[in-house]
This record gives sequence, structure tokens and C-alpha cells, in this order.
Amino acid sequence: MSDVLLEARKITMQFGGLKAVDSLEFRILKGQLAGLIGPNGAGKTTVFNMLTGVYQPTQGEVVLEGNSLKGFRPFQISQKGIARTFQNIRLFKNLSVLDNVLVATHQHVHYGILDPLLQTKRFVESENYLTEKAMNLLRLFSLENKAHEMACSLPYGQQRKLEIVRALATDPKIILLDEPAAGMNHSETHGLMETIAQIREKFNLTVLLIEHDMKLVMGICENIIVLDHGTKIEEGSPALIQNSQKVIEAYLGVEEEL
Repeated sequence: MSDVLLEARKITMQFGGLKAVDSLEFRILKGQLAGLIGPNGAGKTTVFNMLTGVYQPTQGEVVLEGNSLKGFRPFQISQKGIARTFQNIRLFKNLSVLDNVLVATHQHVHYGILDPLLQTKRFVESENYLTEKAMNLLRLFSLENKAHEMACSLPYGQQRKLEIVRALATDPKIILLDEPAAGMNHSETHGLMETIAQIREKFNLTVLLIEHDMKLVMGICENIIVLDHGTKIEEGSPALIQNSQKVIEAYLGVEEEL
């Protein structure tokens, strides 16, 4: 159990008469790179919303390092070490690239409310440190030369990368990536996944991602959870998932007997 970082304990999300997710259970181990897949409408993003406090589960609970997150708000869960990106990009588009990252770093600042007004030594040193940290993260994704451009001016693929940088700036223990390669070409996707593998090692991170590119998922994930209609139908290694009849039927359907 000491190796379990994040756990879903029979989490259910019900909207009126619709159960978007039904009694879902899984464990994500420390340092693991895991995938959450399933056909469109399977409930994947709903799961991410429950893990990060956007939705409070109708039943069940999310547990981080043995501690329940029941009742915690998204910003509190972020402070505890869960960061995420979104299927639909949610940058501060009218702020600079650098400022988008700095916004995320400030949940860990330790100066008081008067320090910025008085420009104290503590404030200046802290801001210099955070700016250097943000620039180093941007450098990992080859975005440092875009630091002072408006986020809205970036090409789509770079906006995707900026969202990941912003999530990393919160110093997470686990990062949840919701379709990080969406809209990217093959070359961009390959480069992004190599970078994700590298940052996992560099920052000792745990990663859980939703992705529709099966070649990408099978090539990088160590454990894969498969949802269909809000229910887990399979979990295991890429080899197990590729050969699972349940997974094949969920994606391709079942041939009707004539």
C-alpha cells in the first residue's frame, strides 16, 4: 500500500438518472505512467473531474497517499499535489506565456500581503526564483523564446505544451493529462511523449493520461485502465489490453448473429 499514490475507491458520478461513472476502482502507483482509455462517452474526463475536485463523487472517494480528498476544492487538491491539463485548452490567453506559468507557481509562495507593496527583499528574491523556475520549465518544452509573447498567439501544439508546463509549475506529485496530443501531428506527438517520459524521470512524477492515439498509449504506458459506459472493463499491461476481447468489443462492437 505504501507504493500507492492515488486511489479511486468505488467512485460513482450520477447526473440525474444517468450514471456517467459507476463504482470505479483503481490504484496508481508512485512513479507509474498509466493510461485511461475507452470509446467516446466512456466517462474518462468525468473521472479526471472527480480526481481533481471539479466534481464531488456521488458515492465513493478519491484517496491521495492514504488521505481522503472528499470535500476538498480543486485549488486545495492542487496544493496537495494533483495537477491536470484539460481536453479543451484553458490558458490565460491574454497573459504572456511566462505569466501563465508564474500564476501556477504562486500557490507555494511564502511572502506576506505587504511584501509586494513594499518590494521587500523576501519578495524580490522569491519572484526572481519563481521566474527562473518558470523559464527552466519552458526551456524543457522549447518555449523559452516565446516567454514574453501572448499565450493566444502560440500555435495550437505549443498551447498544449504550455498547459503541461503550467501544470508542472505547481510542483505536483501526479499530473493528469487529458488528451495531451490532441491536434498534434505525428512528429509533434512523438516528441511530446518523449518529453513526458523525460519529465517523469527528472521530476520523479507519476502520470495518468487520457489519449485516443492507441499507438502512443501502448508505446508509453505501463498500466492501462479501460472504461466503457462508465465502468472499468479491463486493466493491465499494454499486451493484455491489446489482446482483450472485452476491449476489442468495446471499440469495434460485437458482430450480430444472422
